Amino acid sequence: MNPDWLIPNWPAPPHVKAVFTSRGISRSDVLSKSGVSQPPFDAFNLGDHVGDDSTHVMANRHMLQTLIGAKPVYLKQVHGTELATLQPKTPHGTVADACITTEKKLVCTIMVADCLPVLFTDLEGRFVAAAHAGWRGLADGVLSRSVHAVLEVNSSVADVFVGFNAINIIAWLGPCIGPKAFEVGAEVKAAFAEKLPHSAAYFRPVGHPNSGKYLADLAGLARLNLQQLGLAAANIYGNDGSTDWCTVSNPLQFFSHRRDAVRLGSSGRMAGCIWIE
Repeated sequence: MNPDWLIPNWPAPPHVKAVFTSRGISRSDVLSKSGVSQPPFDAFNLGDHVGDDSTHVMANRHMLQTLIGAKPVYLKQVHGTELATLQPKTPHGTVADACITTEKKLVCTIMVADCLPVLFTDLEGRFVAAAHAGWRGLADGVLSRSVHAVLEVNSSVADVFVGFNAINIIAWLGPCIGPKAFEVGAEVKAAFAEKLPHSAAYFRPVGHPNSGKYLADLAGLARLNLQQLGLAAANIYGNDGSTDWCTVSNPLQFFSHRRDAVRLGSSGRMAGCIWIE
């Protein structure tokens, strides 16, 4: 594995592997790069829809597949709630914002550059799943769709899975835009107020209380949503809302659409990946 990639610190069984790729730029004593994409996509961009040279994207994707020894499936993410069940012949570009599989060496892959990647499995490693949780998909129920798909998969196979419920699921939240950087309008707060009880605590007014602007805690909203879906709070790992997890605040480590798109014209994409070895 690339030493700059994040490996989830969670109790997944040894045959379940997961990684979150980095931007591909690191600084120790000397600035170094991994990946072949050029600015503003430097260096390990995996997105083929952001304007990067397609040969560079394919080279980076090939590098990822070689390093992890499994096949990523790249979805066409549209900030929706559609979920794909991955099979060996599932094509790249399948329209979905979440995916699940019980197949070996087939990687549930979610690309992000500020949105929140959420990875799922259980302590037995019977399945792997991943979801793309931008604010719109999160408010509309992409995590609910993912959790219900996990429950359906586990209730439709062997009798050993009888009694499996949401409390058996473990989840890992990857990097995303942090609560000090994610300014949103009143319509975003209203969308969550309508669909996610107790969400108001995750919005902090910006400036005058009546400005209609808020700083939103995307990872906090996801944790709230997962707990309301039945996951135990102790089974939700990863992003705690601190600065180290913020894509905007760590320009060498993470791509950020909000930070870079206006200034540089575009931004690359990182990937949250989970698979059964």
